[in-house]
Amino acid sequence: MKPTADRLPLEQGLFGRLRRDAGTAWEGYVRHPFVLALGAGTLARPAFQHYLKQDYLFLIQFARAYALAGYKSATLRELRAASASVAAIVDVEMPLHVSYCAEWGLSEADMAAEPEALETVAYTRFVLERGHAGDRLDLEAALVPCIVGYAEVAERLIADPATGRVGNPYAAWIDAYAGADYRAVALAAIENLDRLGATRGAEARYPDLLATFTAATRLEAAFWDMGWAVRAGT
Repeated sequence: MKPTADRLPLEQGLFGRLRRDAGTAWEGYVRHPFVLALGAGTLARPAFQHYLKQDYLFLIQFARAYALAGYKSATLRELRAASASVAAIVDVEMPLHVSYCAEWGLSEADMAAEPEALETVAYTRFVLERGHAGDRLDLEAALVPCIVGYAEVAERLIADPATGRVGNPYAAWIDAYAGADYRAVALAAIENLDRLGATRGAEARYPDLLATFTAATRLEAAFWDMGWAVRAGT
């Protein structure tokens, strides 16, 4: 997948406000040492393999979260969007992930048998809890840091002169999240959050939405911490 020259509107709308007000938590997520090591091509192979296995388990729970989003939908448009997201994860992203992981010596059977790390459990169950306890907007506020954050991570790495392009074993991973296809997914998530915010009283609920967004952002950084700890042997 070729990276795109277009840039995401990261500072606009409800997402932009949440991203800004999350402060250092957001920067700690998108500029995590794990991410920078991916860009430099210096991340230890076992650390990346551990991340890939946990990401497989993570995707299963994210598909469940979008299934919950369907239940929480108030309109047919929202229901169709949630249904499309479930199908995209289960029928497109998961097979691609399994195929990519095979290149790193990981079979689907191995990944399915892998115990969920505490960081994986904490993050995914937090997202599901926000969906159960709140409405579709609460759930999207918990989901959007992952969707858009990965696009921003890749966008930053592509623009960073320190990112290695030749001989970098992680170049394909960076290109996938910097590509036009994934950028379209991230842009749709930004626009969807704005639509939901406009119809579900985001202004009056902003402090709670920010708390959810910031917690999800911190949990994303903890997911990187998990892989970084493997690199360090801790």
